[in-house]
Amino acid sequence: MSRIFGFLTLLIALGVGLYFYAHQAQSASAAAGASNPRTAVDVVGVRSDLMTIAQAERGNFALEGKYASLDELISSRSLSVARQRPPYTYRVETSATGFRVVATRGENISGTPTELSVDQNMVFQASE
Repeated sequence: MSRIFGFLTLLIALGVGLYFYAHQAQSASAAAGASNPRTAVDVVGVRSDLMTIAQAERGNFALEGKYASLDELISSRSLSVARQRPPYTYRVETSATGFRVVATRGENISGTPTELSVDQNMVFQASE
């Protein structure tokens, strides 16, 4: 009888643990700007790419004294990031005083931002 009680206690503990795990995964996805774990991973990857491109822009400005386009960064081998991470494509908007790296979502995937961007101050913005 005590073995059955112990087994039932174990099953209940596993159920409670799985519930909290699922709830935590859902909360982490929402915090990343996505509606499920897969899209959360995609959004985190895009944010990482944006950060890498922004750092390459800052490095180029330190060396050349100007900001460069995405094509110039890639051709000068200052950057090894691809021009896109589906469903997002990247572009760089430059001016004499700064830059903005933008990732735009091509296809409509619910729960993901339409546009993510980072500027020369490394400030991220997202638009739905």
